[in-house]
Amino acid sequence: MFFYLWQMLHQCWQALQVPMCFISAWGLILLMGWRLTLAVRTGVSVSTRLHQIPCADCQFFTGDYRLKCTVHPDTALSERAIDCRDFEVHPASNY
Repeated sequence: MFFYLWQMLHQCWQALQVPMCFISAWGLILLMGWRLTLAVRTGVSVSTRLHQIPCADCQFFTGDYRLKCTVHPDTALSERAIDCRDFEVHPASNY
């Protein structure tokens, strides 16, 4: 009796094994694609935000790693410098 029950369960498991593996494999591929898309989208938004920092074109930017800006040394080259009120275009720039 238990032998026949065991054989029936074993046959059911073998019949379900291929579809379960197929669904699991495609689920993993879709999950990795979704995560990759999310990472690229986040990277693009951060990069766009960081390209708005105007310090490199400012007259007060020194380019020295010890003193980056003579007016606001604590916020130079950071996101807080995006709306800098003291920003002045460097005279050599063509803006």
